[in-house]
Amino acid sequence: MKKIAAGLNRYFKIEERGSTISKELIGGLTIFLAMVYVLPVNGGMLADAGMDFAAVFAATAIAAAIASLVMGLYANYPVGLASGMGVNAFFTWVVVRQLLFTWEEALAAVLVSGVLFIIISITGLRRIVINAIPKNLKLAVGAGIGFFIAFIGLKNSGIITASGSTFVTLGNLAHPTVLLSLFGLILVFILYAINKKVSRFAIIISILATGFVGVLLGLIFPSLTPVMPVLGGSNLGSISNIGLTFGKAFGALGSLLSKPMAYAVIFTFLFVDFFDTAGTLVAVGHDAGLLDKNGELVDGDKALLADAVGTVVGAVVGTSTVTSYIESTTGIEQGARTGLSATVVGLLFFVSLLFYPLFSFVGSIEVAPGVFLSPVTSMALIFVGALMVSSLKDIDWQDHIVVAATFITIIMMILSYSIAEGIAFGFIFYTLMMLATKRRKEVSPVMYILAALFIINFIIKFVLLV
Repeated sequence: MKKIAAGLNRYFKIEERGSTISKELIGGLTIFLAMVYVLPVNGGMLADAGMDFAAVFAATAIAAAIASLVMGLYANYPVGLASGMGVNAFFTWVVVRQLLFTWEEALAAVLVSGVLFIIISITGLRRIVINAIPKNLKLAVGAGIGFFIAFIGLKNSGIITASGSTFVTLGNLAHPTVLLSLFGLILVFILYAINKKVSRFAIIISILATGFVGVLLGLIFPSLTPVMPVLGGSNLGSISNIGLTFGKAFGALGSLLSKPMAYAVIFTFLFVDFFDTAGTLVAVGHDAGLLDKNGELVDGDKALLADAVGTVVGAVVGTSTVTSYIESTTGIEQGARTGLSATVVGLLFFVSLLFYPLFSFVGSIEVAPGVFLSPVTSMALIFVGALMVSSLKDIDWQDHIVVAATFITIIMMILSYSIAEGIAFGFIFYTLMMLATKRRKEVSPVMYILAALFIINFIIKFVLLV
């Protein structure tokens, strides 16, 4: 056992990064529990595009497992990967339902974007782009992602809900599922506030306690069973169904590339994945201490390449764009600093494929037609989001341009419900203000190129794809 521990320590540089094996294992479990909702949610999303639910469920688990293992074993980053939320909606509702591509062609577009992603990563272009971003903007992106995932958590908990008149409003706090979410949220913050020993395990304790309370309430009060977490159930990840989606992207390449609109779709997939990943890795790298003194990602090329490989794997097995998950910050808060935690995530995704009912208590609950809540895991997103906004303290608040760009980045990230679009607005406003105040020489040429590309992306999205 000691030899195994010593080998893990050397390979993953655990002690060097100020971590321990137990922290990495707990961190990996925490990341997985915060991400596992993607399996049923992504399956349901792509089923609306005409794909088989069980096949997508299995493909999502397989892609997440392989991508997370590559991230852990190759890049040594504490980051879990899976099919991205938001880009799967673009896959279904824009590419398939609106532009009338077949789902096979949509998978082919994801495959092509993934291959381009790998090429860009190998050439080092992605590293050049990320390192060209000013430190203050990186901090703004990290804080913005914190607010963004907290907003997602509040939405997934039912504490905040949609409103026809005010867009968002306070949810129904009398609903049992929402009350369970509120219980978990209060518990995680109380545990964090008690003392350092308990606070380190606040998230994992809260997830397990909330799930247990929900299951118990469902057993004691049968009327609550439909709106409470449950254990057991049918295996939604039938491995045999994977044949319905596996390799279909290759057969659709010809028909995809024959359509002029396909190139705009491929560009959009590539663009969103690029900057979602960049924002996530910078935020995670900052919290995990993986940024060097110049604010650059340590071994960032490997992490970027692992993410690109995940997208290709996902397209081949039959799921939408795979990307680095900001939920990985939940594991970092538990002390994870190395790829061992991501390796744990990958292994658990394989386990979830075979024994998903064992993890079903952390899944989403359909409380109304088309309305899903995640009472067990939503509190983790809110809690981590609250911790991530601490990066705001390091921003230069004496620089008016930085203050304005920070505000634009954060507010647009939340209200557009997109990390990439928040980054886009922040970068565009930053470069325009620097030009207007004759501080153009302080800005890297790469930033000007990025701002121009963001504008082009908006033109494609809101003109060509309408």
